[in-house]
Amino acid sequence: MTSRYGLEIRAATAGDAAGLSDLLGSNGHAIAPRILADRLDTIRQDQGAVLIALEWGPPSGVVVLHWYRTLEAPQPIAQVTMLLVGVDERRRGVGRLLIKAGSQAARIAGCGALELLVPPEQTGLAAFCMATGFAEAGNRFSRPLRKSLKTE
Repeated sequence: MTSRYGLEIRAATAGDAAGLSDLLGSNGHAIAPRILADRLDTIRQDQGAVLIALEWGPPSGVVVLHWYRTLEAPQPIAQVTMLLVGVDERRRGVGRLLIKAGSQAARIAGCGALELLVPPEQTGLAAFCMATGFAEAGNRFSRPLRKSLKTE
């Protein structure tokens, strides 16, 4: 998917790992390119997609989706597990285009709904969701499945 402004939205590959690692690292998510390349391959083989926004250099944004089935819904539900746009690229429609491309990928995968979890402290993201057609639908709780190992 390409916009008229030279911005391309496409599936991320292992070859994008270095640039994606830089984008994530500059936003507080440090992941080594080699590890990121492995994770990109795993997500692509599982029930999900990683789409990146590219303009004239390294990725300027990323959306990660996973789909899953529930007993209540007749079709799988796609969940956005990461939506990130570089600081210098914000307020230019990149996030909106990533959500649009992610929605298309989810529809192709047979999903009937798209959800995005927003931490309470991220009011800007909540406003973005409302502006892009999401409706607020409750809270989420999480707990680890294993006890954390302490290293000294």
